[in-house]
Amino acid sequence: MTARFAMPRPSRQNDGHMSTDSDAFGRQSLLVHEQLGGKIATRLKMPLRTREDLSIAYTPGVAEPCRAIAEDPEKVWSLTIKRNTVAVVTDGSAVLGLGNIGPYAALPVMEGKAMLFREFAGIDAWPICVDTQDVDEIVETVRRIAPAFGGVNLEDISAPRCFAVEDALQDLGIPVFHDDQHGTAVVLLAALLNACRVLGRDMADLRLVINGAGAAGTAIAKLLHSGAQTQSGGGVAVHDVILCDTQGAIHRERPDLTSVKRELAAFTNRENRSGTVQEVLADCDVFIGVSKADLLTTDDLRRMAPNPIILALANPVPEIMPDLARAAGAAIVGTGRSDFPNQVNNVLAFPGIFRGALDARAPCVSAEMKLAAAEALAAAVTDLGPEHILPDPLDRSVAPRVAEAVRAAART
Repeated sequence: MTARFAMPRPSRQNDGHMSTDSDAFGRQSLLVHEQLGGKIATRLKMPLRTREDLSIAYTPGVAEPCRAIAEDPEKVWSLTIKRNTVAVVTDGSAVLGLGNIGPYAALPVMEGKAMLFREFAGIDAWPICVDTQDVDEIVETVRRIAPAFGGVNLEDISAPRCFAVEDALQDLGIPVFHDDQHGTAVVLLAALLNACRVLGRDMADLRLVINGAGAAGTAIAKLLHSGAQTQSGGGVAVHDVILCDTQGAIHRERPDLTSVKRELAAFTNRENRSGTVQEVLADCDVFIGVSKADLLTTDDLRRMAPNPIILALANPVPEIMPDLARAAGAAIVGTGRSDFPNQVNNVLAFPGIFRGALDARAPCVSAEMKLAAAEALAAAVTDLGPEHILPDPLDRSVAPRVAEAVRAAART
């Protein structure tokens, strides 16, 4: 008998948008996971009903593809699962808003990631939760398992170790992509491109403040700074980006900067401004938050340039709630939550990016591929408006469009 799960009913908040009881969803999720014993499973691509089936799939027949690959290793791409399989690798050190909960507790999230790969891009993904938080050991583990996979999605590895892990694996010959960095940056850029289209603004005129200098904030700053050309020929460089951490604005005279932050200081904060995030936010056009709840007040937003763009992505509570941001004059507001408009959700990016990269047999995910993904994602919005700057996360047409753009960028 199939178990039936009663989903919690949504409730309506004061600002008119739908909200859900997170505790009820949590209880329901625990029940589903317990009943199902996890969310993913392997499946067979051929029948295994007769002795002939067994002889073809296993011994003696399987020896022939083994010989073929031994003679020509490139045939592993056509004769095995490698061409359509991604390893989702984590050490459990930065899971959602839960922090360093370790590899066992991270497994439900990695299973969910594998579900999204299959559902939106037809990719077979598998969780690899490693019981170490040593950079060299993670790198060595990925190198040793790489022969079975066509790509590696690094997930929920804390900064700054995530940068070192990703950088060390770029010579594998398959795409290695840290989604907390680049998936977030791609979706954020798509949101910003469309926000500018809605408001009739030029990206090159924007002054932005990013609060949070971890994986996501760093990748966003780098992508916005790139100034490379998208597939449609539109530039994505912005006038200035001020990146803030817990000590305030990152500037070139700060004595406490790590090597990563010194690199960021070299191309951000053109005027070398110092001060808290609230102070440097004055007269800026865009706030991007990848940090903590309730960081900003309506007074902080009123000191920004008129009709600012607010993309407050802290979960589950954003840096400022949408109703407060709009009351303070924000023209467009986005969050990381599904119960408000303009959700910046990585599922809009990573399935299509990997689908395109696998199809192109790309050895890495280049800046051009990420920019192409952002432009394709922005173009996928059919009802562009202040509350529709991104597609719905469940829109099945998005991943194929992103994949096509990434595939084309990889082959140029």
